[in-house]
Amino acid sequence: MAELDATLERLRTLAEGGLEQATAMPPAIYRSAEFHELEKKEIFAREWLCVGLAADVPAAGHYLSFSINDQPVFVMRGRDGLIRGFSNVCLHRMMRLVEGQGSCQRLVCPYHAWTYDFDGRLLGAPHMKQTPGFEPRSHHLPAIRTEVWEGWVYVTLNEQAPPVGELLASLAPLVAPYQMQNYVSVALQDHVWNTNWKLLTENFMEGYHLPVAHRATVGAWMPIEDTRFPTEPNDHFTVQTFTKDETARYGRAHPSNTRLEGHHRYTTVMPSVFPAHMYVLAPDHLWYLSLRPKSLGEVHVRFGVALAPEVVANLPDLEKEKAELLAFFDKVNAEDRFVVEGLYQGVQAPLAKPGRLSWLEREIHDFTCYLATRLAGWRRSESLSRRQRAAS
Repeated sequence: MAELDATLERLRTLAEGGLEQATAMPPAIYRSAEFHELEKKEIFAREWLCVGLAADVPAAGHYLSFSINDQPVFVMRGRDGLIRGFSNVCLHRMMRLVEGQGSCQRLVCPYHAWTYDFDGRLLGAPHMKQTPGFEPRSHHLPAIRTEVWEGWVYVTLNEQAPPVGELLASLAPLVAPYQMQNYVSVALQDHVWNTNWKLLTENFMEGYHLPVAHRATVGAWMPIEDTRFPTEPNDHFTVQTFTKDETARYGRAHPSNTRLEGHHRYTTVMPSVFPAHMYVLAPDHLWYLSLRPKSLGEVHVRFGVALAPEVVANLPDLEKEKAELLAFFDKVNAEDRFVVEGLYQGVQAPLAKPGRLSWLEREIHDFTCYLATRLAGWRRSESLSRRQRAAS
């Protein structure tokens, strides 16, 4: 506990110091088993987590599986069009009901064929009629709190968590012009990377590494000096914007796009919704990551891509475009995986020491403040008040 207390105190000190003195977080943040267990309890068991796009469950009976710590869950679109979340564990012998993404007419447990409707009700259980007092319709899969916001499906185990729309209210005006809820999903993949989840989260947030780590892919199209941070720091998300010039293969509005005007036609919004949902929202496409720690040094990575509807409508060969797009993002993800797995190796080193952050890494400090708020009892408002009093 002494080591954990020291790590939390260092985290609180980093948050308190503000961006002017900000450094990367200390190695213990990424390699401490105690810190990892605290994250699972205070963050992943309490926060809203992104399952994916509502477009990935397009019709009644379509489902998408997920997990919150050790709790398997799935979301499914009902016959009424609503998306609901449930425990992904059979009520009989606790077998996992579904895997990955798919669709069905009824949910049938692969162990003993207990069968559920789309609203979680148990419809039938073979060979149970002679069991005294057993009534299938009195059984119901435990519901998981689920909300859809701007086309994203979020779940939480915390019944007291404020609604997603309330937490992300100041992000809504930045993403609303793109109407991303209408984008067409073209890919969803699940991977496991050998790193700590926070290293991948931080890597996604900052553009400082783009000209180096991504020089063969997206780095050449992003003038990092044009990076902007359009919102004040807050406890729920951080966001940056950047533009794409005429040479960019992806990231500019299709000629038939009538939604976007002016700078929006070549501006990309890149939110990171705490703790672990990040996406790049461009006029012609979006791609995202949703992360869950598998262990201290392993992270479940959900990766998805969607295209603006006018892009899909004007493609002569959608399958060919999808293949080319995924091949491109495979390269981007390989570049990132090399970096974040190398970072995890680096933080194990006895001589590892965090350095000063660039102005381009402001969002890493935002993330530091988020962690300090959730884990170390730090409060942004109190800290700002103290700094304002000191300045006066």
